[in-house]
Formats: sequence, C-alpha cells, structure tokens
Amino acid sequence: MARAPSVTGGLGGFVESTKTTYKSFHYNAKSTWSSARRGMLSAAGKPNIVVGSPPDFKGEPDVWAPEELLVGSLNTCMMLTFLTLAQRQGLTPIGYESAAEGLLDNVEGKYHITEVTVRPRVTLKSETELELARKSMESVEAHCFIANSINARITLTPEFVVASPT
Repeated sequence: MARAPSVTGGLGGFVESTKTTYKSFHYNAKSTWSSARRGMLSAAGKPNIVVGSPPDFKGEPDVWAPEELLVGSLNTCMMLTFLTLAQRQGLTPIGYESAAEGLLDNVEGKYHITEVTVRPRVTLKSETELELARKSMESVEAHCFIANSINARITLTPEFVVASPT
C-alpha cells in the first residue's frame, strides 16, 4: 500500500491530503477435461491436481472436487492470515492444524456453499501467549482474502492449547 500525496487549494492556501492506493494481483489456473467427470487443474510451475465432480454429483471419491477446493482455500487462507497477524504481534505458534466443513445447499433452485465452519487448533509455547493468539484470531476473518470473496456464512471456532513442558 502506498500513499500518493495530492495538493488541493483552499481558502487559506494549500492543504496536503493523502490517498491510499492498492496494488492488484492476478492469479491464473487452467482446467482441462480428461474423461467422464474428471479433469486436470494446473498452473505454471506447480504440480497438477486431478479434479472432478464429487460423488454427490456422479463423480468419484478419489479426486478433489471444486467444493472441497473452495473449503480448502478458505481454510488455508485463514491459517495463513492468522500466522501473519500473529507474527506481527511477535507470536510464533509451535503448531497449527485446522479442519473445515462447508455446506452446499439449494437456495431458490441454485446450489451455493452457504456456510463454512473452520476449527483451528493452535498450539502455543506458554500461557502468556494466549491473549496475543486470541487477539490475532479475532481479526482473521476480516483480513482473509478468500473470506472477503465469498458469500457463505463463516464460523470460526478456534481452540488454543499450551504445549506440555518436556
């Protein structure tokens, strides 16, 4: 984020104001159909992902479905957002794992992911880190790019544990 100064005239002279400008980012992915309800998701320089319809929609259970990728994207974004916010507070957890579940529901004849529940479990070194961890987690949804991009109701249910001294 950069601030671009601008000067405006006023009755008493000139007043400097700042306007925030933001950089835009582009991401690319390619989908290629292979057979039946299967395909390949690819992006330059990354491993390919076999994708397909979920079993609920005549697909096979051994491939990633778009619905799982969406839930997984939100789950991963929330993890990375938490870690970024925590590190800004000087906190480095010693463990993080998270489960997420999305609900695909038919609303007025159209399927939507209507809600996603994310259950992170954060392991900390000591009890003194609990407050910083909670504070960081409170801001996760508001700062997560994927959460800001979907319409689903998001429920974040974190658990914080302190590692046992060895």
